[in-house]
Amino acid sequence: MDYSYIPVILLSIIILLYSYFTRTFNYWKNKNVKGPAPIVFFGNLLESTRRRKNVGVVFKEIYDAFPEEKVVGVYRMTTPCLLLRDLDVIKHVMIKDFDTFVDRGVEFSKSGLGMNLFHADGDTWRVLRNRFTPIFTSGKLKNMLYLMTGRGDIFVNYIKELCNGHPTELEAHSLVQKYTLATISACAFGIDLDSFTPENMKTLQTVDKLIFTSSYALELDYMYPGILRKLNSSLFPKKVNEFFDGLVKTVVKLRDGMPTNRKDFMDLLLELRQQDKITGPKKREDENEKIVELTESLIAAQAFVFYAAGYETSATTMSFLLYELANNQDVQDKVIEEIDTKLKNHNGEMTYEMLSELKYLENVVSETLRKFPLVEPLQRNAVRDYKIPGTEVTVKKGQTVLISPFGIQNDEKYYPNPEKFDPDRFNPENSKDRHPCAYLPFGVGPRNCIGMRFAKLQSHICIAKLLSNFRVVPSKKTMVEMEFDPKRPIMGPNNGVYLTFVPRDI
Repeated sequence: MDYSYIPVILLSIIILLYSYFTRTFNYWKNKNVKGPAPIVFFGNLLESTRRRKNVGVVFKEIYDAFPEEKVVGVYRMTTPCLLLRDLDVIKHVMIKDFDTFVDRGVEFSKSGLGMNLFHADGDTWRVLRNRFTPIFTSGKLKNMLYLMTGRGDIFVNYIKELCNGHPTELEAHSLVQKYTLATISACAFGIDLDSFTPENMKTLQTVDKLIFTSSYALELDYMYPGILRKLNSSLFPKKVNEFFDGLVKTVVKLRDGMPTNRKDFMDLLLELRQQDKITGPKKREDENEKIVELTESLIAAQAFVFYAAGYETSATTMSFLLYELANNQDVQDKVIEEIDTKLKNHNGEMTYEMLSELKYLENVVSETLRKFPLVEPLQRNAVRDYKIPGTEVTVKKGQTVLISPFGIQNDEKYYPNPEKFDPDRFNPENSKDRHPCAYLPFGVGPRNCIGMRFAKLQSHICIAKLLSNFRVVPSKKTMVEMEFDPKRPIMGPNNGVYLTFVPRDI
């Protein structure tokens, strides 16, 4: 048999594949938009797709490489996208021209978890946002305060047991996750975790592994935008959907299908459940009414996003914060002094008013999120063609624009000496003239993070309770420089944050 033609066939296949997976790579060059050279198949995401770097680090490196450009042409796999660097351009996209960029552009099956508030498309998002915003008013947060402080006391007692009166090395990230899991369970679903036993923490491990371990579904959607929706597939394993379906059914059963006087997130869902549909506000009188049908799938989707976001983002932020306090003892001294003073002024009681007086702690939280924004990159999809202000570049309908908070918030232009941890950057006199888009850990504009106030209150309580009883100092295993987990979709610490917890009464 003649095999001489086989090398020719193989070479032809290689050439065809190369041509196919580089077919878009002149897109930005033809439009005179600068950007990093793409790599066949991977575009500009080789390191994050191979799970060697966190995607946030990848986009910061691209941001840093083009300091003079307002926009940078990038490729997520083979799909052309536009990275926005100029703050005025970002303001137009995220705020002034928001109606053109209302969607995040992360589409997957609406029959599963795809109808959650974070991922929902424009019309669905408007209805859901309008209905869920009232749960985060100051009045609602005050009502939840006793739940958070109670879990804070349990958390501190748990650490005391671990330390047994002696300085003890602990892994801060997984430790704080126990507190945030308990608070979101109590405040959102009325589930009381009154101890941190291995049995109670099994839920944490299950949710964390299923949701916060990156799959390659996202890269597939980058390669073929919209394919997950077309295939009726999801970003998350089937077990995640089953878990939240089960969670909702359990809570509904415990409450006999009726709202209680807890006024928590589950109560709001139960109130809505009594309706066949919910509607959102109209922007114009002649506009058709926006309607969302209240299916069990939709309710489970909201449970998913509140549960996942409520425990993981705050836990990661607080682990970064404790890492910085351990490495900046002068800052920790000021935080502890403020907490001690305010508690004494309020007779040792951690009230909503007392917490609102912790201005320096608030600066510390803000500076932590400045150095370590969690969600990276931010993204929006154009619903129509849009010319980028101040440029000759047009984003086509359906294309994605990207923003790197990690790049912006560590840019010398906006934050001198950005590697330094300096909470005074957020004193009123230092921040009053700062561009509104120079600080983006919660996003900006109408689609910013709905749970921002809840997250801050939860964090303030945890840190105030913790530092009332302990100091944190570096241990032998503390990272010299923070490394980010390349396998997680958010910017979390790699291999944990090890610190020594020192009881203050020794």
